[in-house]
Amino acid sequence: MATTDVRKQPRKRERTVNEATPFDTIAKIAGGACLPRSLHAVADLGVADALDDQPRTPAELAAASGHIRTRWRESCASCLHTESSRWTATRSGTRRHRDSCDPTTRTRLRAFARMLGLELNWNAYIEFGHSLRTGQPATTKTTPRGLWAYFQENPEAGRIFNEAMVSKAQAQVPAVIAAYDFSPFGTIADIGGGRGHLLQALLQADRSARGVLFDLPNVIQDAAAAASDRLKLQAGDFFKDPLPAADAYILMEVIHDWADDESLAIFKAIRRAAKPGAKLLVIEQLIPGDNEPHWSKMLDIHMLTLLGGKQTHRQGVRRTAPPHRVRALPRASDAVRCLNHGSGGRLSGPSTEPCH
Repeated sequence: MATTDVRKQPRKRERTVNEATPFDTIAKIAGGACLPRSLHAVADLGVADALDDQPRTPAELAAASGHIRTRWRESCASCLHTESSRWTATRSGTRRHRDSCDPTTRTRLRAFARMLGLELNWNAYIEFGHSLRTGQPATTKTTPRGLWAYFQENPEAGRIFNEAMVSKAQAQVPAVIAAYDFSPFGTIADIGGGRGHLLQALLQADRSARGVLFDLPNVIQDAAAAASDRLKLQAGDFFKDPLPAADAYILMEVIHDWADDESLAIFKAIRRAAKPGAKLLVIEQLIPGDNEPHWSKMLDIHMLTLLGGKQTHRQGVRRTAPPHRVRALPRASDAVRCLNHGSGGRLSGPSTEPCH
């Protein structure tokens, strides 16, 4: 009678108590919309602003924020935690972090969360399958006139979007200024520069330079306060209208909004306007070459769904833009791409050396 050596039989691996089951993984991903929607609601209601240094009960927090709903545990889990039966802020919402910036900046950080929760964004993901099948933005079905027309027609949504872009730009501006020497340029043009925070910071750092902020008319109208004797505002559409002549051009997180054909059209428009020897700096978040979670990878999906654009891998920059140099910023996900405009309107040859 044959016998079996049980020592040679593979043991069935036991799952630990805290280990996720396949159901846990699928449920977290497929049902995960509740978490961001909870955060969006908390931001809309101003719940975190009602917290101070002392923990609050749900009832106290509801009263302080002006809202009477009491199911705080589910909705506020992403930014609050409990001490017994009272709520305090987590690291992402601590008083210390909120006090490290002025009230206007705190409002703009809140706007960034609200922007991601705009009805426009969530409606687009209902048609996400269209983007996967065609490579076209889902908004062609949900918002046929396009994202930018939507913001012009819905001023409140446009305001939240603009404030969110400002809050994000303010975190990036110091890294951009530290990464590149702008002092050789007499005139710097920020194309699609929003309310001009980057350009204002550059002019503050270099008192001899002048700047031109170019964006759509409604954006330029909102940026009126940025105008000065050294900073000119110019409204227009870079696909239709002439761009300003300048010694240096900046495209900060503009190219990722567009597919390759439109991106090349923007580059060509800049080259037509550029002075001999001018430089173009393209600032984008680059997708790292690994399989780890990263905001730029999620942003890539957002760009496809909302605009038909995309984020670029570092090695993919050469296929998107003319010959260039790439320099990493202190944040590994960002990069400055330098495109030299040589004599005779021809771009200089490629280089892997840092921009300088």
